Amino acid sequence: MMAQRLDRRLDDAEMETWLPVIRFVQLLPQVLDRTLKDEVGLNHARYAILVTLAGQGEGSVTMTELARIAGLSRSRLSHALDSLEERGWVERTSCSTDKRTLSAALTPAGREMLRTAAPVHVQQVRELVLDPLDDEERAQLRTILEKLLPRVTAAL
Repeated sequence: MMAQRLDRRLDDAEMETWLPVIRFVQLLPQVLDRTLKDEVGLNHARYAILVTLAGQGEGSVTMTELARIAGLSRSRLSHALDSLEERGWVERTSCSTDKRTLSAALTPAGREMLRTAAPVHVQQVRELVLDPLDDEERAQLRTILEKLLPRVTAAL
């Protein structure tokens, strides 16, 4: 079964669907990254980490959980956290019950950076993704992504 799936090529209709998808998923992060860097000096991956930590309220997140939520490898996450910690935006601590487990939390300075960066990010998300779509198309996109994301997430 697997060999048969590997030999099968995409037909023309599948290619017409796939090529815009691959271009979009490759180009969007680059554009978001460039704009955040230009406007606030923060790349998109680090912005995503700050947003993830902010979503935890005042609590902290283990490195394993943060890597999973942010979609980063542990080594890439560690490098990004080094940079965020140097800037005073994130603080890492050892878990009180297991000293081998590291957690990260957003600092007040990190929350302030997020308040500065968020409007830039939101404006661009609206401009590039949401505004060109009407309400029905947004709902369709959400439905499609809700079908696709579990498979991609499970493959990580």
